[in-house]
Amino acid sequence: MTHDSAVPTFVVGLGCQRGCPASTLRALLDQALQAHRIELEAVKALASIDLKRDEPGLQELAAQLALPLLYFSSEQLASYQQQLSHHSQIAYERTGCYGVAESAALALAEQLIQAPAKLLISRQKYAQATLALAGAA
Repeated sequence: MTHDSAVPTFVVGLGCQRGCPASTLRALLDQALQAHRIELEAVKALASIDLKRDEPGLQELAAQLALPLLYFSSEQLASYQQQLSHHSQIAYERTGCYGVAESAALALAEQLIQAPAKLLISRQKYAQATLALAGAA
């Protein structure tokens, strides 16, 4: 018998170039989850940087998956810089954050679980998008 408290809370952080379609984001998500043997149902929410608030592909993916999509400012994401597996100078120049996907995943995981989080899937890149998955440390 499974209790809800035993079900892990996983969140996905996403970064993408302008105009990245939901299909690309979904392909990256499916590929990453399959490679790490994580069920889509274990993902509780999506996160990105607030600069992507109007990005149709992110909004469409969240709607397809019926998951909340939360956004964080570059200032909020900057506090996770030491935990990143990869520091992108290009991302920093464009957003003020060295890694949108990983930082956003960590920020949202910590917000949801009210405890320290860790990256369970570090930065994955596919076409115009990046993805990371975080959960309880």
